[in-house]
Amino acid sequence: MRRLAALSLATAAVAFGVVAPAQAATGLDRSALREAITVRPDDGAGGVVAQVRGDGETWRGASGDIVTGRRISPDAHFRIGSVSKPMDAVILLQLAAEGRIDLDQSVQHYLPGLLPQDRFPDPITVRQLLNHTSGLPHVFEGAPATSPDEELEQRLDYLTFDQVIQQTLHPAGRPAPGPRFRPGTRQEYNSFGYRIAGKLIEEITRHPYQYEVYSRILRPLKLHQTGVTRPGAATPVPRPYLPGYQTSGDGKLVDVNVQGGLPSSLTSTTADLDRFVTALFDGRLLPPAQTAELFALPTGADGKPLPYADDANCNVGPGKGTACFSVGLKYVPLPDGSLLWGKTGSDPGYRSGVFASRDLTRRVSYSVGTTAPIDGIPMVIQRLAFTAFGG
Repeated sequence: MRRLAALSLATAAVAFGVVAPAQAATGLDRSALREAITVRPDDGAGGVVAQVRGDGETWRGASGDIVTGRRISPDAHFRIGSVSKPMDAVILLQLAAEGRIDLDQSVQHYLPGLLPQDRFPDPITVRQLLNHTSGLPHVFEGAPATSPDEELEQRLDYLTFDQVIQQTLHPAGRPAPGPRFRPGTRQEYNSFGYRIAGKLIEEITRHPYQYEVYSRILRPLKLHQTGVTRPGAATPVPRPYLPGYQTSGDGKLVDVNVQGGLPSSLTSTTADLDRFVTALFDGRLLPPAQTAELFALPTGADGKPLPYADDANCNVGPGKGTACFSVGLKYVPLPDGSLLWGKTGSDPGYRSGVFASRDLTRRVSYSVGTTAPIDGIPMVIQRLAFTAFGG
């Protein structure tokens, strides 16, 4: 089971399976769903909250906190990590619809001087930032490994987009990184591109990122349980919250609900994430042309999806080894050939995600408070999705 956890998408393709005929007749098995999120010793989890939509029914549940023995509310808040990336994409797609930005114009045009010309001579478009084909280095690429206690301390740091960009492109005490590949020739998941996208949002709108995500997404959708990080401060997850843990150098589990993060760091609930993905897919946030960008994979001159970098992110399904990320989202293929679209996210102590079928008949939103490092979609969530949707 531990090996399966590392093969995130291979097992996820099974975990997010199609609805079996027997289940379609009986609806969601609530008892089985509760059993599925019961934390097991090898899960690397301290607790779970989840919401499932299938067969026209909605189920919400939470495990207990196995570290403290306390109850966890299904309404618990948690950190969503990179689940905020679709929100970044929405803001830029809205700006494109408003004629304020061109997705095919270069970053160098909008942010002159940001990328050193001697290291990044090729234009990188806004679209390439969003669909992970920019070839940019990773955040803090080349930085030395940190100890468990250093990781615990660093979680309290708050960094602006400018600080992340500066520390990545102009690091102190080590060589400055260059491109990983020529823009538009392959795909590789890249959070640094989204830090530049956040900077671009602030440059185009002349507003802080937090203002834009609140006014364009959180307020219109009435996502009252979703909050942005307070600038310049380390803040706790609002109560009730899902505890997430990291291990200190002496082996103790530390509740890491207090964190700094980035301007795009958010906390939310399973209900709010479900409401967000529903509005995203049904066109309430974007016009049709921009909504289509969410489900379009980057292609080469031959019209075929670009090759993906050599890791497990896009290593499953008929397009194995080719691009699986669109602008803001990622697909997971189902056994019947249909797809789920969504996004996972990681913050210290948390592994979260939201996925849905294009017609919104099948949806999952979740967060796992961790007690150990987890690669890919947590096993407890794979059990949950398999129980909910069959396969």
